[in-house]
Amino acid sequence: MASDGPVVHGYPHLDTVRAAITALYRRLSYDTIQTFATSVAPADVAFCDTDDLYLGAQRVARELVRHYRLPDARMIVSFREMRYAANVELAAGPEYFVELNDRFRTHRRDIGAALAHEVMHVYLHRLDLSFTGTRDNEILTDTATTYLGAGWLLLDAYREDADSSQKLGYLTPEEFGYVLAKRSLVFGEDPSVWFTSPQAYTAYEKGMVQARLDEQQPPLTAAGWAGRHRYARDRRHAPGPQPGVPYTFTPDGGGRLRVSFPCPTCHQRIRVPVRGRVRARCALCRTVLECDT
Repeated sequence: MASDGPVVHGYPHLDTVRAAITALYRRLSYDTIQTFATSVAPADVAFCDTDDLYLGAQRVARELVRHYRLPDARMIVSFREMRYAANVELAAGPEYFVELNDRFRTHRRDIGAALAHEVMHVYLHRLDLSFTGTRDNEILTDTATTYLGAGWLLLDAYREDADSSQKLGYLTPEEFGYVLAKRSLVFGEDPSVWFTSPQAYTAYEKGMVQARLDEQQPPLTAAGWAGRHRYARDRRHAPGPQPGVPYTFTPDGGGRLRVSFPCPTCHQRIRVPVRGRVRARCALCRTVLECDT
């Protein structure tokens, strides 16, 4: 939790974020991810200053348990002074103890954001899905929270002005915006209407620009002129190295070339023959891609 300190911006964790999206599709399957097409509604996790602190926190936790489809999990929420925003004890269940930073006693509107991340830890624990190392595992958790419909709360908790700042989670604001944009492009859902933080809206707009770039990389037909020109040059020199680009040319054993590139939706690599116009279908997320190889 960054509180009144510098907030990191940009996309320093983008490779890990993309790997996390791929891991979600591989572990959950396309069909399961489709069941998360509707995000957590603001009214379901709203927290007023007049609400009882503990009863309100338990209510929000139950709503997130319901959203993640963990019906046999019970969250016991408490508050204490601590360095981080929150912590959850990952035991065998069905009860899980979640501790929230004392700061949330007076910043209650962000309790939903903190709990969204911690309940996702429980969800991933039950899936036995994790990345090596604390940093990468936390990025996985933030990405999963956002892609599965509760991470807009984490981005909305980001506020920054000349005198103070607050940000929850390990992703930068723009990276949260990027994952939200990736989700929006899949489900046609616009989370920006729920933002109360103007900085969150700006970060989402920047993330959408980055997400759109994924759809404009060669050999996709939506690639721009510069990308197509570079692709044609690399193809002429294939199968040599092509540094700095997402695609790779390899021989197929029969004297012909194949090109592999990341799916713009789930980032699993797709391999197709180099033979002009090709329509490819990602086996993982079922996205149909128009290519000019």
